[in-house]
Amino acid sequence: MPLDKEAIEFEVAQSALLRRRLEQGELLSSNPLDKKYRSTYTLLGSSMTSLQKSYLEIPDGRVFLRRKTSSSGRHHHSAIYFYENDGHASTSSNTWLAKKKHFRDTEEWRVKKTRILNKLRALSKINLALVLSRMPTIEKLPDKVLRDIFQYLSPKQINQVGLVCKRWRVISQNPGLWKFVSFRPNYGGIQVNPQCIDFFIQLIGTRFSELRIVELATDLITPNVLYELANKAPKLQYLTLDFSTAMQLHDFTDLQSFPSRLKSLTLCLSENIFLEGFLRKVYTFISSVETLHIIGTYEKVEDEEEEVYETVNVFKLKQFLPNLRVVNLWGVPFITDEHVDAISSNCAHLECLCVNYCPKVTGSCLKLVLQRCRKLKTLFLAHTKLDNNIVKMVDWEKTRIEELDIKGTELNSEALISILTRLPHLRWLDASWLENMTDQVLEAWQNSNAMGSLQFLNMDTCDSLNEQALVDMIKRHGHQFHGLCLGGQHKLLEYFWMNMIPQLRNIRVMVMGIAEDCCPKVVAKIHVDQFIDCIAQNCPRLTRLEVRWDDETLRFSDKSSKFIDVLRMKCLMLHSIVLSDGQYYELVRSNFERADRMSVVRTTEMCRTGLLHCSRYFNQLLFN
Repeated sequence: MPLDKEAIEFEVAQSALLRRRLEQGELLSSNPLDKKYRSTYTLLGSSMTSLQKSYLEIPDGRVFLRRKTSSSGRHHHSAIYFYENDGHASTSSNTWLAKKKHFRDTEEWRVKKTRILNKLRALSKINLALVLSRMPTIEKLPDKVLRDIFQYLSPKQINQVGLVCKRWRVISQNPGLWKFVSFRPNYGGIQVNPQCIDFFIQLIGTRFSELRIVELATDLITPNVLYELANKAPKLQYLTLDFSTAMQLHDFTDLQSFPSRLKSLTLCLSENIFLEGFLRKVYTFISSVETLHIIGTYEKVEDEEEEVYETVNVFKLKQFLPNLRVVNLWGVPFITDEHVDAISSNCAHLECLCVNYCPKVTGSCLKLVLQRCRKLKTLFLAHTKLDNNIVKMVDWEKTRIEELDIKGTELNSEALISILTRLPHLRWLDASWLENMTDQVLEAWQNSNAMGSLQFLNMDTCDSLNEQALVDMIKRHGHQFHGLCLGGQHKLLEYFWMNMIPQLRNIRVMVMGIAEDCCPKVVAKIHVDQFIDCIAQNCPRLTRLEVRWDDETLRFSDKSSKFIDVLRMKCLMLHSIVLSDGQYYELVRSNFERADRMSVVRTTEMCRTGLLHCSRYFNQLLFN
């Protein structure tokens, strides 16, 4: 009979005992090509290809063996066929695969498969746990290393890590982690519940015994807190007392002790709270102070005619501060030239004087101040009412002034020439927002040879300056500039910057462009890709860059990313790029973020670039 397609195939090994018994019982033919069984037969194997597409007839009740032969002539396995005529099932070679697929569809296979997968998952978890147990983890770090890691966290974050486990809680309470703490919630500090002040006082002797810098809000400025700080925090050197939100002071009659090793004292004044009663108790403890900050209420004054109270007796305070080096009277509305003169009379070591936003200062004190304080190098007079005639009478050439801030003053051109041409040691100047800063002033300044030491120059929004005067200045002194701010000037466009950037080889801070809301509106288009490429090729030391033009003024394309890549690769020290919010800002930000340089690109709404951080006394002048 011909080979039926319903045959069942199974394998018999060459050395199996079953094969031997089948051959002995003549149920299995050892020669599949026997002429007795040859008719038409299909063979599998590389050596039997000539007999393909044939069939084999086998008598009823007989079993035939098919052998699979390799190219080496070895027999690997045999197949036995039972035929339906003998009451057995018969199948072809493909039915075994069909049988396997059919079994995988059964419920038995699903159960077995689920059981196997569960075992594999369990084994993988066990192996992972074993690997992790042998790996070094943060749990195995010594306490000293964890404490060094926690030093990079803010006080709020240290409180949070103390909730992880008991061990971390003990480490987080180490006094070495609490050297700088702010208790002013309005400025991101820790808020202390008034009901927990007694517990806070107990912590001063344990957790805060290593304090070096502390800021106290009004509620915490009490005799008990100050007493504990004086006795339990001997390393305290920087103290900030914020009275700006005070409605009523505590009773300081019993105050007998105050921190006596201070280097810096900051007093944030209130509009109508007089501090003389409090200061009278602490005068004898503050003789070691070298930096004094008196922060006024300039931002809160709404009406210029509003009555202003002198909440601090400066004339008496200066008698107990003979070692002052830095004085910052920021935004104090009652400060006059008499107060500044009184401070200078007892401060021979004064090096930095800042009276920014003190509207009653006219400059009449400057002559005596500069004569008494021979070490004075930094003088900040921004937004004061300087008098032109008084300023001209000052002997500027006899001073050692290196840093001068006259931003937002109403000095005329003659007064500006008188000042700038007589300051040969000047290295830092902020002359922004000056209407009378003209080409004649700039030319006279250059001809006086007083710009030889100038490194940082801010002439932001000086509308009276023309392009040619600035071109001449940069060509002569551009190589010595480390910081240059020429923003807010609508006359300086693409042609100016493309020619001047190659002259600024040592530049580190640069500001250009005019904001969208400033007038007059810039009509010309700016090819920003050329700017970026020129900066990348000529300014390798650049650290801060601000471009104020908006998207409507800037012209860029899809290929701008290539120029941004060049800037990012060439200017490796660049850590701040301020751009107008828009499509170009998004393009630059995404480019830097893909390179894992986060928070480099910012908007002009959130950040502005200046030169104050380049001042020698920037860290001493910081407050809030």
